Amino acid sequence: MNGLMMQKQLLISSLIVHADRHHGDTEIVSRRVEGDIHRYTFRDCHRRARQMANALTSLGVKPSDRIGSLAWNGYRHLELYYGVSGMGAILHTINPRLHEDQVAYIANHAEDQYIFFDLTFLPLIKAVADRCKTVKAFIAMTDRAHMPKDAGIDNLLCYEDVIEQCSSDYSWPILDEDAASTLCYTSGTTGNPKGVLYSHRSSMLHTYAAALPDALNCSARDVILPVVPMFHVNAWGLPYIACMVGAKLVFPGPALDGKSLYDLLEAEQVTLSAGVPTVWQGLLGHVEETGQPFSSMRRTIIGGAACTPAMLRKFQETYGVAVLHALGDD
Repeated sequence: MNGLMMQKQLLISSLIVHADRHHGDTEIVSRRVEGDIHRYTFRDCHRRARQMANALTSLGVKPSDRIGSLAWNGYRHLELYYGVSGMGAILHTINPRLHEDQVAYIANHAEDQYIFFDLTFLPLIKAVADRCKTVKAFIAMTDRAHMPKDAGIDNLLCYEDVIEQCSSDYSWPILDEDAASTLCYTSGTTGNPKGVLYSHRSSMLHTYAAALPDALNCSARDVILPVVPMFHVNAWGLPYIACMVGAKLVFPGPALDGKSLYDLLEAEQVTLSAGVPTVWQGLLGHVEETGQPFSSMRRTIIGGAACTPAMLRKFQETYGVAVLHALGDD
């Protein structure tokens, strides 16, 4: 006997719909590859994610097709998180730190149809483009004014051109919650990287669980800066969590040195950040050298490698930043 309560598939698209409806004016702040700071809202993100879904449809993308990304943490990457998965395709986030042979291998193994990339990774795209047998076009995540001249890639498109020509009139399809949503390949394992395929259901359940008070303890009162890459295990789920709880999101882009991170943390009054120990070494080195305190950050998640006792004490005892040690393998 089935229950009589409402039935609803657990779908990633429901997160951005919720954020638009209940936290539409909440900011998403990104330091762009172009060098400036970009600001918009969850409502803007939802509109552009729907445009992206229409753009992918016009490009011939079908449900379960794989769409690659080689990108930093930023608002355009977030639009792919929702636009690609929401329309039923699978976002394949590629680790740009892999050797070019491995990048070509996993693009072919995943049978990526398109690859979106930040301009930082143009040399890597040029090195692998001819070897990516299933890729129909590469899409530079920038506007027309910043498009590279004579890039040497025949099938090169501009992100803003692709998205701006499409309407935001789009209804998210009702997918099976067990359908695949994102694909991430391992790094540092023996042999070639192995693909890990996430479902809408697994990602949604992780989002609910990770936001709980005894986990990451996230709410609409938070300002979250994920340093952990969006190309690595979905940035530990923080782009999804922020949408669900309505937290302001701050993306650091390619500038991950101590000073750049500190300036962004302070300017946007970040309360929660997450990253690996090597990143925090640079940040702590900067604040120790300058004598500047953290005025807003109260919690940090450290994972990917072991946090040393010295780093833990420095955060907690010297700067009053609580540490959640979430050790895992990269």
